[in-house]
Amino acid sequence: MEIGNFTPKGYQSVTPYFHVRDAGKLIDFLAHTFQGEPLHRHSDDNGFLIHSEVRIGDTIVEVSEAKGEYPARPNTLHVFVKDTDACYRRALDAGAKSLYEPADMPYGERSAGVEDPFGNYWYIATFTKGSGSGYY
Repeated sequence: MEIGNFTPKGYQSVTPYFHVRDAGKLIDFLAHTFQGEPLHRHSDDNGFLIHSEVRIGDTIVEVSEAKGEYPARPNTLHVFVKDTDACYRRALDAGAKSLYEPADMPYGERSAGVEDPFGNYWYIATFTKGSGSGYY
């Protein structure tokens, strides 16, 4: 699928969106764990975070404060990083709970799993095998 004029610059066709309580703390978690870059933060007149964007690698994720018709809900994401072990340690340092420690997987990744303080699952992985190995 070709990305055209309908996609904002820097975005991919699918953009993860988080509705959480304490959205600012999730932004801090993303910045610390994945070395994410906060891009935009828009709050209403009462300081309520209605929309924000964070770049993680080549992907932008969106975050807002949960409320009313947009309640908090957990997500599950698979994120490729340069160093699974280092990212896993940063996640734990930022308050995540371990789902599983870094390990070499038969499908060509070094992978770990964490649950962030907001109930989201993150499968952190470094691609380790060449094209055609494992599932790739």
